[in-house]
Amino acid sequence: MSTRVKLSVSLGDYDINRAIIDGRVQPPGVELLPLVQTSPERHWRMLVHREFDVCELSMGSYVAMHGRDGAPDFVAIPVFPHRRFRHSYVFVTGARPIGSASDLRGGRIGIRSWQVTGGVWMKGFLADHHQLPLDSVTWVAQDPDDVDVELPPGVHLERVPEGETVTGLCARGELDGLLYPEIPEQVHAGTGEILRLFPDFRAAEESYYAATGIFPIMHVVVLRRELAEQHPWLARSLYEAFTESKRLSMERMRDPRVVSLAWLRWLIEHERELLGPDPWEYGLSSANRHNLDTFLRYAHEQGLVGGRIRSEDLFLPSVVSDPPTFV
Repeated sequence: MSTRVKLSVSLGDYDINRAIIDGRVQPPGVELLPLVQTSPERHWRMLVHREFDVCELSMGSYVAMHGRDGAPDFVAIPVFPHRRFRHSYVFVTGARPIGSASDLRGGRIGIRSWQVTGGVWMKGFLADHHQLPLDSVTWVAQDPDDVDVELPPGVHLERVPEGETVTGLCARGELDGLLYPEIPEQVHAGTGEILRLFPDFRAAEESYYAATGIFPIMHVVVLRRELAEQHPWLARSLYEAFTESKRLSMERMRDPRVVSLAWLRWLIEHERELLGPDPWEYGLSSANRHNLDTFLRYAHEQGLVGGRIRSEDLFLPSVVSDPPTFV
């Protein structure tokens, strides 16, 4: 009996990952030992301590590491378990009236850290579509970056005072705006201290997609470089397993009893009407290349990478394209 390669894999507990997590899908030749963990802890444990063989990782951190080293410890497969529109995560202080992104020019904007993937997307589309260039504000970061980055000329970045948070500073009016990866508690509570810049964020996100075709990619799946080199077949095997896990999830979702939402079927149909038949597509299709190339442009403009990187440079060649069909 042939020996299967045993690999630890750390993933978020999403429906499209679930068949990997519960063992219904095992890659050929591989025995996966799944660990369910949330981000950013999962990202930090992989980036700082290299704790897992396979890991769902922040795209921003992976790109920064790739841009810095050229040959980082990890290599990626084009599997994107997490995407998220980000207009609903752009906030302003409620201490004074701010009606548009251009009103933030000359102000101070809080961020979790410079390379957080959601922040890269938000800084990028605010510059591209809302007249807020990177060098037009002072950025205030709460946390250090996991990977060293070199800020572009003219960009100003400060750190919060010890014991403070960017959400607290924004709530008190000491920051004008906030690009944050989660919804601040003040927004959940409806205190009015922190407000959304785009109150009708769904309309803003739909308009953004109609204009750009981008459903922002947040995470990518990576594996240890030495494993990929030792087992050249491994990357393709993992890619096919994640693809099958996603297929099973989408198939299951057709049953309106799997999620306790009254309008589940309508929501699914509406999403497909807006975003196409497979909004969570894996692989390097033309749509995903456009998505990734836009992110890589933002990464270059924001100093995460020193030179321009192509989307295909991020992934192992064995999974950049599908094999031919033999008959």
